[in-house]
Amino acid sequence: MPHSSARLIVCGITATLALTVAAPAQIGRRFPSEKRIVPDPVTGVPLTFLTTQPAGDSKIYPTHHQWTADGKWVVFRSSRVPGQAMAVNEANGAIVQVTEGGYTGMLCLADRTMNLYFLRPTPAAEGAMVAKTGVPPAGSTAPAPATLERQGRGGPRGPMQVVRVDLARLLADSDAGNLQGAGVYEHVCGIIPTELGAGGDLAIDASEHFAYFRVAREAAARHLPPETKPEPAFGPRALGAGPTGLASMDLRTGEIRHIISVPFQIGHVQTNPWVPGEIVFCWETGGKAPQRTWTVRSDGTGLRLLYPEAPYEWVTHEAVITRDEVALAIVGHRRIDSPSEWGPAGTAEHPTGLGIVNLRTREMRIVSQVPFGDPGRSVWHVHGSPDGRWAVADDFQYRLWLTDRHTGETVLLADLGHRTTAADHLHPTFSSDSTRIEIQTAMLAEDGRSLNLCVVPVPAAWLQRSPGQRRLVGTP
Repeated sequence: MPHSSARLIVCGITATLALTVAAPAQIGRRFPSEKRIVPDPVTGVPLTFLTTQPAGDSKIYPTHHQWTADGKWVVFRSSRVPGQAMAVNEANGAIVQVTEGGYTGMLCLADRTMNLYFLRPTPAAEGAMVAKTGVPPAGSTAPAPATLERQGRGGPRGPMQVVRVDLARLLADSDAGNLQGAGVYEHVCGIIPTELGAGGDLAIDASEHFAYFRVAREAAARHLPPETKPEPAFGPRALGAGPTGLASMDLRTGEIRHIISVPFQIGHVQTNPWVPGEIVFCWETGGKAPQRTWTVRSDGTGLRLLYPEAPYEWVTHEAVITRDEVALAIVGHRRIDSPSEWGPAGTAEHPTGLGIVNLRTREMRIVSQVPFGDPGRSVWHVHGSPDGRWAVADDFQYRLWLTDRHTGETVLLADLGHRTTAADHLHPTFSSDSTRIEIQTAMLAEDGRSLNLCVVPVPAAWLQRSPGQRRLVGTP
């Protein structure tokens, strides 16, 4: 996560949630539409803002789905009801509360069903936290100071429920004004015991039969081969030390199995939405890692580097984008002669840009870069369309770039007021139909920080191009 300002640590630690008192609002509660279409001030592209109020909104991290399986609703985090998740209808702008008992860490939308999954501390975990700190977790009904934040990734360790929400039934009942108790919509699939130390990292298998989660140091150490030496912390943020591990829960039975232990700190756990049993994760340091990207099968076999990086490369923000591909950023944000606590990485002395790695052939291609001399300096967070036609990236000026992967053409899609004071980065993510991109932006914020959800379309002229169409040099 290449930035010197401490306020940007949130980029790499997305599972940390503000700790607030949960308001007594029922699941399915509806809020008025805030939807607005605003032309981008530089490119003129129509920006569809799904939220416009300073209500603590932020999108799901781009390693995970943003839209429900029917493509109609965008699920997001918000402080409208502290500690709860929301969904907004892209067509009419209706906003609906989709949790009631709170959640922690990642919100996981299923690939083919209208189900939402997440972690939630059990009552035992809440009691332990209150006894130790005097502060209950998000979603608890116990009193708590509204300004405290949880410490560490995913909050306090304790027994964690894996919860499933039936969004199809909930959203239909909310629309009909026929809401029932939370127990009708929420189901506890199983409980992760305290000793595994589950935090905010959670991902759902393409089959929807399994959930994968990170295992903390003590539990992972029991499965680490005796000859494997744990890695120390790496970099100025003192993160990255191991061991940690991955485990799975069978969502049908609640059975838990250990997958693998590694000698470093795991982060950004994600799955391949097209290939059951395929997991991608990273060595999390809060910045440059010795070897950032990794992949493994759910049975613990096939552990390997996804992209073997050189010491001078700063690889970050990997995301599975197609059945066989992962997008990643090789950032070049630093001047070649500038000192850095992270070492020599992150300059444009070597190739940088938006890279796409093939999971099967292991080949990597850099498909786009921020133009030489542009104030945006480098790509930062990257994604791609499931149909393989487009790639997208934000830059260090909080602007959005779009690339035609077949022609190599790259354009500034949206300037968005280049709000570098925003509370977080754009984090672009493509829709499943490859026609639009969801971001979070402070473009409308009076304070220059508050984020809103925004959908940016792929230009109609681009969508009309034949897939695979290529241009000759000098032709329009």
